[in-house]
Amino acid sequence: MKEIREIIAAYETASARGLKTALATVVRVEGSAYRREGARMLVAADGRLTGAISGGCLEGDALRKALHVIAQDKAMLVTYDTNDEDDAQVGVQLGCNGVIDILIEPIHDYLPNNPIQLLREAVGERRASLLLTGYNPLNRAAAQPGTQRWNPSDPAPAALTEAAANCLHERRHAVVGLPDGSAVLLAYLPPAPALVVFGAGNDVIPVTRMAEVLGWVCTVVDGRPALARADRFPAASRVLVAKPAEAMAHLPWDDRTYALLMTHNYNYEKELLPGLLALNLPYIGILGPRKKYDRLLSELAEETDFHPTAAQLAAVHAPVGLDIGAEGAEGIALSVMAEIQAVITGREGGHLRLRNRPIHGG
Repeated sequence: MKEIREIIAAYETASARGLKTALATVVRVEGSAYRREGARMLVAADGRLTGAISGGCLEGDALRKALHVIAQDKAMLVTYDTNDEDDAQVGVQLGCNGVIDILIEPIHDYLPNNPIQLLREAVGERRASLLLTGYNPLNRAAAQPGTQRWNPSDPAPAALTEAAANCLHERRHAVVGLPDGSAVLLAYLPPAPALVVFGAGNDVIPVTRMAEVLGWVCTVVDGRPALARADRFPAASRVLVAKPAEAMAHLPWDDRTYALLMTHNYNYEKELLPGLLALNLPYIGILGPRKKYDRLLSELAEETDFHPTAAQLAAVHAPVGLDIGAEGAEGIALSVMAEIQAVITGREGGHLRLRNRPIHGG
C-alpha cells in the first residue's frame, strides 16, 4: 500500500504541474521475475518514475514506451523475455529467466474512474478490494481494456466471477483468460497492516520508523502523557494517551491489526491481554522473557474468569521476534517487524536458500 500511496501522491504532483502521466502494471509473469503481478509504476511526461516494475532492469525501456503511450494517448502491452540473456531490447542480462507482460495505459484526469482514482479509493477503505486490469495478448494493436474496479453486481463471465471470489477468499492475485482471447489480472489489494504498539519508551521509536518505511498504519498507546507525545513519534499515524480499557474501546480493530506489548509495565499489560485475546487478532507480540508471559497467564487464570482458546493463544508471540541474535532497540525492532511480516504472509521466517519452493507465492 505504501507504493500505491506514493504513486497517488506523484500523480497529484504531476497533475498540479499540468503533466500527463501513464501507469505501467505487471499483468503476467511466467517464470521468475523481481516483481510479480500487480506491481505498478507511474511515469510522468517529464520522465519522473514512481514505483517499480522490476529491480531497475526494465524501467529504462518501459519509460521510453510510456512516453510514447502518453504522446499517442493509447495503451500498449509490452512483453520482456528475460530468458534471453542477449535480448537487445532490454539491453541487460537480467538472469531472472522469466517472461513479463506489462500494460502501460495513459491516465486521463477527466475520467472519474481512471486507474489512479481507483487506487485512491482502494487505499482509502479499510477493506480488501480487487482491481481488474484487462489486456489482449493475441491482438496487441487492439484497444487494451485497462484497469477497472471489481464490482460483484456487474455482469461478467462465469470464470471471472469465480476467480474474483477465490482471490478475495484466498487473498491472492490471479490471471484469467477469457473466451475471446483477452485476459484479466485480478489484483488483490488488502488494507495496509495496522500496528498498535502499547508502550512509548525509546525502544518503540525504531518500531514506528520501520512501520512507516513499510507503509503500515502505526498507533502508539501509553498511559504516560510525558512519553506518549506526537513529537517523540513523528513516524506514527497516531499517538494516544490512554489506560488499557480506554485504548481497547477507542481503537479500531480488524483482521489486519497487529498488536505489540512493549510497555515495560507488567500490570498495564496484564490488564490489556484478556481484551486483546478476545479480539482474535492474527498477532499479539509481547516483549520480555517467556517466564513473564507464563506468569501473566497464570495470574489471570487465578484472579479472573480467563479461559482463552488454543487458537487465541496461538496468535501470541512471547518472547516476541525472530531469532536473529538482535541486540539494542533497532535490532529488536528489526526482529519484531520481520516476525510480523512473516505472520502476514504466512511464512516461517527461515533462510530463503533453504526454501525448496519459489520465492514468491505461498
